Amino acid sequence: MKELTKAEEQVMQELWKLGKTTVKCIIDELPEPKPAYNTISTIVRILETKGFVDHQKVGKGYVYFSIVSIETYKRSYMKRLKASYFKDSFKELVSFFAKEDNMDVEEFEKLMNEVKDDLNNEK
Repeated sequence: MKELTKAEEQVMQELWKLGKTTVKCIIDELPEPKPAYNTISTIVRILETKGFVDHQKVGKGYVYFSIVSIETYKRSYMKRLKASYFKDSFKELVSFFAKEDNMDVEEFEKLMNEVKDDLNNEK
């Protein structure tokens, strides 16, 4: 799966949140200063080319929607992150974030118990 630029990811976040939507609605959700309509329209077309977005013609305009779920992208992104920055080691990745968040041992154990519970519930 292709990686998204920061601008593409920002537009995808809105598409994932809004579901089927228009360029104008995406712009309405973005923070100030609002980007130009043509800018967001171009980004959406790039996302279509990359296989993240599709559209339906509605009247004279288009409604856009994601064809890649946030979970699918998140999984791919995290795998690349782990491989690129943490020697493909889950242990190094978790250790890094635990240290960055200044997590104490008690918090870490609580987190691990929650993860164990989630994994057991998925079975």
